[in-house]
Amino acid sequence: MAKYGKRLTDIYKKLGADRPKYTLKNALSGVKDNANCKFDETVDCTLVLGVDVRKTDQQMRGVFQPPHGLGKTVKVAVFASGDKAKEAKDAGAHIVGDEDLVDQVLSDKKIDADVCVATPDMMASVGKLGRLLGAKGLLPNPKLGTVTLDVGRVVKEAQKGRVEYRVDRSGVMRVGLGKSSFSLDHVTQNVTSFIKAVIQAKPSGVKGVFIKKAYVGSTMGPSFELDLKEFAAEEGVVC
Repeated sequence: MAKYGKRLTDIYKKLGADRPKYTLKNALSGVKDNANCKFDETVDCTLVLGVDVRKTDQQMRGVFQPPHGLGKTVKVAVFASGDKAKEAKDAGAHIVGDEDLVDQVLSDKKIDADVCVATPDMMASVGKLGRLLGAKGLLPNPKLGTVTLDVGRVVKEAQKGRVEYRVDRSGVMRVGLGKSSFSLDHVTQNVTSFIKAVIQAKPSGVKGVFIKKAYVGSTMGPSFELDLKEFAAEEGVVC
């Protein structure tokens, strides 16, 4: 059984031991009401999926653009040269460089960025940073759209807030989709859009129940299990 601090224990006592499954809007209302820390807590969505990640045709990884952003400043680093470097700077990239930036990151063993983007011609050099960037989930990847010639568009999208989602070994996917200060309508739309995006990305090899359980919660708050019946009309969902 999980052990909680006094604040969270008191919240769970108030909510009661036998809690029902909630509609998304009611669950998020509960998340917002109980996000009472001194900082603006992140609202998380956790999905327990009926996938077997040992099979290559059931692995899931992608990018999602929340309609109302993530409520935080996103620092974007771009590995590019020439006109593409200028395009990245004009789009507002936090850090832009080519071979010099690669050498700097190798020397410093760190990079002050939340997202890294690279042009295809830079990937041979950026590959030297594979272990460092890969460990932080920052290595540019063509499947995620972060290896591209359209750097200006990707930089602007990243600054608005992009979520990179990936299912873990146990079939669980967890992402942050906004802040507790967001309006109820905005955070509801973010979570709804994310769940629908995951449903649309359902691997063809998955049979039977795809989304087994879904929860929303905040950084330091309680979690609420969702009643997935409101998503049952979506293609591929079996409740």
